[in-house]
Amino acid sequence: MGKKSYLRSTEWFGKDDKMGFVHRSWLRNQGHPDHMFRGKPVIGICNTWSDLTPCNGHLREFAEIVKRGVYEAGGFPLEFPVMSLGETLMKPSTMLWRNLASMDVEETIRANPLDGIVLLTGCDKTTPSTLMGAASVNLPTIVVPGGPMLNGKFRGKDIGSGTATWQLSEGMKAGTVSREDLIEAETCMSRSAGHCMTMGTASTMATMVEALGLTLPGASAIPAVDSRKKVMAHLSGNRIVEMVNENMKMSDILTRKAFENAIRINSAVGGSTNFVIHLIALAGRIGVDVNLDDFDRLGSDMPLLLNLMPSGKYLMEDFYYAGGLPVIIDQLSKIIHSNALTVNGKTIGENCKGAACYNHDVITPLDKPLKEKAGIAVLKGNLCENGAVIKPSATSGKLLQHRGRAVVFENIEDYHTRIDNPDLDIDENCIMVLKGAGPVGYPGMPEVGNLELPEKLIKKGITDMVRISDARMSGTAYGTVVLHVSPESSVGGTLALVKTGDIIELNVEKRSLTLLVTEEELQKRRSVWTAPEPSTERGYVSMFVKHVEQADKGCDFDFLKGGSGSVVLRDLH
Repeated sequence: MGKKSYLRSTEWFGKDDKMGFVHRSWLRNQGHPDHMFRGKPVIGICNTWSDLTPCNGHLREFAEIVKRGVYEAGGFPLEFPVMSLGETLMKPSTMLWRNLASMDVEETIRANPLDGIVLLTGCDKTTPSTLMGAASVNLPTIVVPGGPMLNGKFRGKDIGSGTATWQLSEGMKAGTVSREDLIEAETCMSRSAGHCMTMGTASTMATMVEALGLTLPGASAIPAVDSRKKVMAHLSGNRIVEMVNENMKMSDILTRKAFENAIRINSAVGGSTNFVIHLIALAGRIGVDVNLDDFDRLGSDMPLLLNLMPSGKYLMEDFYYAGGLPVIIDQLSKIIHSNALTVNGKTIGENCKGAACYNHDVITPLDKPLKEKAGIAVLKGNLCENGAVIKPSATSGKLLQHRGRAVVFENIEDYHTRIDNPDLDIDENCIMVLKGAGPVGYPGMPEVGNLELPEKLIKKGITDMVRISDARMSGTAYGTVVLHVSPESSVGGTLALVKTGDIIELNVEKRSLTLLVTEEELQKRRSVWTAPEPSTERGYVSMFVKHVEQADKGCDFDFLKGGSGSVVLRDLH
């Protein structure tokens, strides 16, 4: 343990005057003895637990385990709740509130007598929102990921959360899955505490945090109900006290090297496209320049080493038993920045050196990858002037170069109304286009980009079509889906001008997405285009629409770039 650093909590608890009396006296009603207020690092445990967030439903217990570790190391743990974002229940999209939750985290940390922070995370947006908020304050911070559920088990086979949802839905349309099948699968899929056990957004975010160096080594893949996850929580409580004493802040960990590592590692595990938006937003908070082109330049040629749904066949539990993320990091030691610092004070290379793989079918060797090039591809063209993304590893492959007739849906309601109409003029060669699903248009940029195919085509055996939108898609989903088109249709991007019957060309190898309409015709259409009316003029949603940046900028608020630090200049009395 290094030399003890200055504790900002002494500004609250270290003074023997009126305000010192106030700060200590009221907190004593919880039974804290005098010595807890005398020079001990105060550790804030930021808990995203909620009954409304099933993936985080076990985090109250984890907070108590972290507290034990903090007490053992000589710290003073104080747990606090923040807005919890549950992907499976909240409408219209948790992305609408990611920035609000980050503001909750930031302001709670800054306003209170905290020296170090433990973030308890799980469901998709609970990880980036808490990271963004904590980064804007920049105190010593460590993350305890809640962990994935155990593998789902359905009729003798593994069933993956999210991925199975899309498969079952398609089966219902095709007539191969009955209502009874659906109900049985529903009871089999989520059989333990934890988040999705596919490489969906939740697992991608946990992987991202470990790749950035903000967790103890190996933390991301441990199942939520495995006792070793509790050990990791306890040790994280120990370590955050040491980090405070060493004055190791988030900015010491979140360097340009760390972000480049995260991009490369995300590609190697087949991570979600949502990773792009959240990593850019986090980089903006800590002051590191990360742009959309970095994801293609650094990650698109990376090999896929992890055989995990939706890009493969296994699940997170299998990944952990095979050796977890340290195995992949060690295999990439000559490709990534192995000297990047992590929260335990060692480099990421030191932490993972010699990590053993126990199942080469789950984690493939670097010289025999599951796929040669699997990273997220960034597209440019007149249909996406500021960029769009596609995840080639989750596609059928044959449509990565395709020209087709556009079938346009003006919004998600239009799509639901017409998609299964047998008279809809659409075939498997068409390109489905959805408008009005971006950060401003929906609002909140929901995960609706992986549009379900028309029932009549599914019954013909069609399993994939090119789909284009300004929306996101669940990390558990799959298909030839172009996402995050920027600028979005609702702010006047070219996507707003597309009409049914237009020809669109997708060429992933050339990184292009082109609307084959003359510039003269586009100008004519633009001259008569009108922006949609705002969804509301009141409250947070109104603020969101007015200040949210586009997908290529991370969808953060324009006034939240950077951070305000940890200093509070005025007292409360």
